[in-house]
Amino acid sequence: MRRSLPVICLMGPTAAGKTALAVDIAQTFDAEIISVDSTLVYRQMDIGTAKPTALEQGGVPHYLLDILDPSQSFSAAQFRNQALARIKTIQQQGKVPLLTGGTMLYFHVLFNGLVDLPAADPVIRQRLVDQSERFGGAFMHRQLQRIDPVAALRIHPNDPQRVQRALEVYEMTGQPLSQHLMAENQEGVPFSAIKLVLAPASRQGLHEKIALRFHAMLEKGLIEEVDALFQRGDLSVQHSAIRAVGYRQVWQYLAGQLDYEAMVFKSIVATRQLAKRQFTWLRKMADTRWFNADDAIKSDLYQVLKQHY
Repeated sequence: MRRSLPVICLMGPTAAGKTALAVDIAQTFDAEIISVDSTLVYRQMDIGTAKPTALEQGGVPHYLLDILDPSQSFSAAQFRNQALARIKTIQQQGKVPLLTGGTMLYFHVLFNGLVDLPAADPVIRQRLVDQSERFGGAFMHRQLQRIDPVAALRIHPNDPQRVQRALEVYEMTGQPLSQHLMAENQEGVPFSAIKLVLAPASRQGLHEKIALRFHAMLEKGLIEEVDALFQRGDLSVQHSAIRAVGYRQVWQYLAGQLDYEAMVFKSIVATRQLAKRQFTWLRKMADTRWFNADDAIKSDLYQVLKQHY
């Protein structure tokens, strides 16, 4: 039965060309696409997230797109639950689930299960809240940088709840939160997966693509898109959606905290840093097959898939 066939997972750094290739694979192998991206879940955020348009989706069903307002949060646990449910539904319909995106934490929890973190300790939490109110968010974030630099990169200083949670987990377990998140859980998953990685051979080539793509986003109206969110009045950099790469920098530009040139520069640098973190996850992931995004790889990649479908 189709449900026993492997799930296709197409992974890779941002700007590698996953979106178009995923649609082509889906059309060829009768698949439906599940987005594995923490920004594509948000409505009103299309340009800066490189969300595929209806035309670019090529008539292929896409899931976990436009399911939340930017004021809402979306956890790795929520992603896992919704993705597993959608995988089951797609398989029951006799089709192949194809998961694609660049949020490596989501892929990690999908493959390895959720880490069993300790419940909040009200005494520790209140002490951390008091410290935050006394010394400020920047001080608390520096404390996090000292004990867990990996988590500090991922958690913004203006997100006190997540900073406090990371500090709390370290105090309760003696291990950084980032180590807990990287740990494998034994709960397993109800499917096997073909893990395909699309990545350019040259880091410089990827950096050039990142810069070109961001300038193209600006030409398409990224500033106007972010300004529409800015003008709502109910959003800030404390919301996960607004901290997304590109959105945070344009937000700072609109708030008068950056000039135009600095906004462009910081956006491109932040995207490069995102790609670097994605590569770190991918290199640690087991059983992956890598393909050079700069080559005409379709025939080689499709030969791998035809062994299973």
